[in-house]
Amino acid sequence: MYVGRFVVVGPGVGAYRVSSRSFPNRTIVERDGLLTVVPTEDAEATDNPYVSYNCVRESDGRAVVGNGSHVDPITEKLDLGYPPRDALVSGLFSLDYEKDDYDTPRIAGVVGAEEAYVGIVRKDALLVRAVAEPTLVATYEKDSPEAYALDADTPEGAAREVLDAAFEHAVCAAGVTVDDEVSVAFADNE
Repeated sequence: MYVGRFVVVGPGVGAYRVSSRSFPNRTIVERDGLLTVVPTEDAEATDNPYVSYNCVRESDGRAVVGNGSHVDPITEKLDLGYPPRDALVSGLFSLDYEKDDYDTPRIAGVVGAEEAYVGIVRKDALLVRAVAEPTLVATYEKDSPEAYALDADTPEGAAREVLDAAFEHAVCAAGVTVDDEVSVAFADNE
């Protein structure tokens, strides 16, 4: 099954996976704890604004994960003191779903040590929920939050677990854990 990009978030752990049929030549790079999806060196040139973006950012002991440029305003709202639910609603609502050929939803989550929130904005809905266990939401097919068995307890394990999940067209993944600090990792198919 092809579910597109997806996030899994729960208290203390989260992950994001790039799955793509159209732009598979991408990877994740780290810059001072910030994880960014970028084209690989052998990727064809594109002016598509949805190919490269920050997918994991830290804010005051929490992590924001997501599939696009909305990760930045969500993080900025958290930095300003917004509660996680309000930061997700504000960021997802203001940027809305992607205006591409598929009306691709924007998905995101906020992972804290004790609490987590997941959200999606689709053409027909905006959903944001507090979650007490790992919860998945994807851009296609699984576009409403649902429980997901994420067993990892390290960022490396979370990234590898979602990259190896039985959904089609895996490209790369990011993982995050939050306890006394935010730790991040990423994995590629290679």
